Parts: sequence; C-alpha cells; structure tokens
Amino acid sequence: MADWVTGKVTRVQHWTDSLFTLTVDAPVAPFTAGQFTKLGLDINGERVQRAYSYVNAPDNPELEFYLVNVPDGMLSPRLHAMKPGDELQVVADAAGFFVLEEIPDCQTLWMLATGTALGPYLSILEQGQDLARFKNLVLVHAARYQQDLSYLPRMTALAQRYEGKLRIQTIVSREAAPGSLQGRIPELIARGALEQAVGLPLDSATSHVMLCGNPQMVRDTTQLLKETRQMTKHLRRRPGHITAEHYW
Repeated sequence: MADWVTGKVTRVQHWTDSLFTLTVDAPVAPFTAGQFTKLGLDINGERVQRAYSYVNAPDNPELEFYLVNVPDGMLSPRLHAMKPGDELQVVADAAGFFVLEEIPDCQTLWMLATGTALGPYLSILEQGQDLARFKNLVLVHAARYQQDLSYLPRMTALAQRYEGKLRIQTIVSREAAPGSLQGRIPELIARGALEQAVGLPLDSATSHVMLCGNPQMVRDTTQLLKETRQMTKHLRRRPGHITAEHYW
C-alpha cells in the first residue's frame, strides 16, 4: 500500500497552453535522481493518481514536476488548474530503475527524451553525481514545436556548468527551428543526422543510450539501434547498450 503524504503547491509555471511545471513542498522520502513518484487527487470519492518523474535533484527540497495537460484526462486538467497554496497527494517513496547506478561504464552516455520525459535527465544532471566515469554526455530533447522546448535555458546552463562535457541537441518535428534538428529521433539516427549535429559516434563500442518518452519512439529507436548499430537491451544479468523507460 502506497504511503501518501500531503503536498502544497508553491509555484506553477505555464509554459504553453498544455505544458506546465508544478513545484511542490511535501515531506517525501529521499529518492535517487531519475526516479518517479505519484501525484494524486481525491475526485468523486476516488483517488486518481499518475506517475511523474522528479525534475529536481534529490538534494533540492523544492519538488518539481514537468507535466502535460490532457484535456480529457481525469487528473492532469485539475493539476493544470492548480494555484500556489493548493494541496495534492504525493507518494512518499519514489520508484523506478532509470538511474545512473543501473548504467554501465561507457565513453558517451546518450540521454534521449521526448516531451515531458526530459525530467529524469534534468534531475540526474542537476545532481551531478556518478558522471565522472563518462567522457561525454549528450542530452537530446525532442518536441513538436519550438515553444515546447520549455527547459532549453536550463539545458544551456547545464551545458555551461559541465564545461564542454555535456552536449545538448534539440529536435523539433513539426516546424523548422533555429538550432534544432527537424524530424523524429529514429529517423535522425538512421540517416546519421543526430551524430553529425552532436559530433560524436553513436555505436556499441563507445555508447550507452538512455531512452525516455513516447512509447512508440522508445520502441522504434530500440529496434533501429538493435538492427543497425548492433546494440542490445541492457539487463543486470546481461549488460548491454540500451536502457529505456516508457513515458505516457
């Protein structure tokens, strides 16, 4: 049985009509960067809940969640309408294995995200622990439109903080945007455009790929990497090159 605690919204940032960030104060248990919790509200006598990843680093007490409003959803429209001071329920103990301690050593760690699935990577990079074992870090954020790149300023600041070790690349699928590639992640990998833009090879000899986001992107990219780059899914009992988490 989940241990729920009451959280209070301290800040709401509306990025677009549908994308928003909630900052919450709640007495949650310590978590590991990359993990998720659940947010919930009691609606018509029933607790409606959904999993969301922490965006903040574990040592930051301001709990941050990057969300998308699904208009016909049960929970997200209500979260979208929240104001500072409103209360919601939070599961105290985080969960998930999309964390650095599960990632094997490699030369280049690729962190690929679509939409709000950027959150776990920001938590990992903000925390900054256990990254010395990678020579290069690559953070890729794919969105439909340029305005959906909500955290680009923070990504840029992180790249500066890592002094060249972290390379960032944005992708926009439905319009041309300065500084961004145009298309879908699998297609850009297939034709070598992502590697060319980043300036690093994506291969089984040097790379590990973390995938987080739209399940179709995760499936398509995983299949492509298996077929064209001889990469395998990473398992504890059989180390590989691909670690994935679906993000609905």
